[in-house]
Amino acid sequence: MKVLGKFKKHNKPNAPWMKYYDVEEINVGDETIYEMMEKAALKYPNNPAIEYFGKKTTFKVFLEKIHSCAKALKNIGIKEKDVVTICMPNTPEAIICFYAVNKIGAIANMIHPLSAEEEIKAYLINNHTKLLLTIDIALEKIQNILNETKVTKVIIASAKDSMPLLLGIGYSLTQGREIKKINHPDYIYYKDFINRGKYETVKTVSNHKDTPAVILHSGGTTGVPKGIVLSNGNFNALVHQSFVTFNRLDPNEDSILTIMPFFHGFGLGVCTHTPLCIGVKTILVPQFSAKTFDKLLDKTKPTVVIGVPTLFEALLTSNNVPNLDLSRIKYIISGGDSLSLSKIDKINKYLKDHGCPINLGQGYGMTESLAATSYTPGPGNKKGSVGIPFLGNYFKIVDPDTNKEVGPNEDGEICVNGPTVMLGYLDNEIETNNVLRIHDDGLIWLHTGDIGYMDEDGVIFYRSRLKRMIVSSGYNVYPSYIENIISQHPAVLSCTVIGIPHPYKVEVPKAFIVLKSDYLGINVKGSIKSFCEKHLSKHSVPYEFEFRKSLPRTLIGKVDFKKLIEEEEKKRNKE
Repeated sequence: MKVLGKFKKHNKPNAPWMKYYDVEEINVGDETIYEMMEKAALKYPNNPAIEYFGKKTTFKVFLEKIHSCAKALKNIGIKEKDVVTICMPNTPEAIICFYAVNKIGAIANMIHPLSAEEEIKAYLINNHTKLLLTIDIALEKIQNILNETKVTKVIIASAKDSMPLLLGIGYSLTQGREIKKINHPDYIYYKDFINRGKYETVKTVSNHKDTPAVILHSGGTTGVPKGIVLSNGNFNALVHQSFVTFNRLDPNEDSILTIMPFFHGFGLGVCTHTPLCIGVKTILVPQFSAKTFDKLLDKTKPTVVIGVPTLFEALLTSNNVPNLDLSRIKYIISGGDSLSLSKIDKINKYLKDHGCPINLGQGYGMTESLAATSYTPGPGNKKGSVGIPFLGNYFKIVDPDTNKEVGPNEDGEICVNGPTVMLGYLDNEIETNNVLRIHDDGLIWLHTGDIGYMDEDGVIFYRSRLKRMIVSSGYNVYPSYIENIISQHPAVLSCTVIGIPHPYKVEVPKAFIVLKSDYLGINVKGSIKSFCEKHLSKHSVPYEFEFRKSLPRTLIGKVDFKKLIEEEEKKRNKE
């Protein structure tokens, strides 16, 4: 694997927000992701590490399961620096395998199980995956593309594998009935896989903090999917920052609701690795419905809730639990997209009416910086802001054309420097150098592609996206990438994609399409939608398709997507 990131120097830029901190810096050692989590597990062996459909696993048992999985990985031929792809929802098997892969010095490639066939194939090929762990509901897609990859074995897990007994039986009789069993030497069911390693011995590989450990995926600033290479130090730095920021967490009483998925930086770094390293129980939610969010909160009773705006907006219209008690909550945080001031006020009123002792906090980040770089704690929680940088991070606002820093309260591109910034894009030097740039101060800054400003106290305010992007249920959706896919359909002459409002997902993509003359008068919507479903992840498939004779153009001949946005807004206003 070739990683083309740049090393960061240690000069310290201006940081007016430091007056809000009692300590000056964090120290990230040379521990691996596994080693840092193991320390907490050994300190709190009898505390629950994970909870899944009410079934709890202690840290002691959690470590034993990771060790068993590491032995099975060795038995099947996985070595240090090999890539293991985990294509799973939030189940114990996924997180056990994640730590086992790190324990033996291999690299975990995390992908969405609802990704389209062609996307999965590209992910497996581009990083030379040797072994794939997948959820059984994704098997059909895997079988269709596996022969075109270099994957040697597929491990099959089920959502029921770690369920309580009766619930697992119920799952098998309902949802599980539709899933076909497979009998092939290249496919191994998870329990059989674990048994294969029974007689192996395995040691923990101690890697440097800058060693590549995890690959996540994002469209970056251009919308073309790229592998984001993150190190052991990236993940562990986030934990050290969280020790400072979330200092009221108690391993003996607190729990976090892990709704955000493992294949997302938010879910893996913030909602899983961080709490486990603090010794806090993670409540795994493999499948989630925004409409029943209040019921989930009532049933699981977490003290920490982290999610995207979609979740908290859904609370405002949910009434499944009229007397919902939120008095236990210590931290409730929204990230992944911005919320309007009026919506924040409504959510805070809901929280107060249900006994929550705190207001909604907001965070800011991107996958290239492990999803969380700032937060709104105490005095840094100014209305409408995304808070102050986590300790060890530095922000500056620059003129997008010159990279020159602008003054307080002036809009510009948000740039980030810090220990959670990625090593680089996998095998993509051009894109890496496009977003990781050396400035005149000698430091390497991550250019986020977002517009915002910093006030005189160092508090960050997000304005808008410089890059063209849709955020749907917290996922980044890139119109240009969708357009490229749709344009490959034989009936399509041209197309453009914009985001339109959605009551739960915030935004969804809508495609405007001009057909080739040979297809005029023919109903090809179903064919185009099927084409999209084959080549795009579920959240990238257009929610609406509109066919036109032509698309509006700018004076220089480009499709005027801003005019389409204006047209949609006028249409909604009339409705």
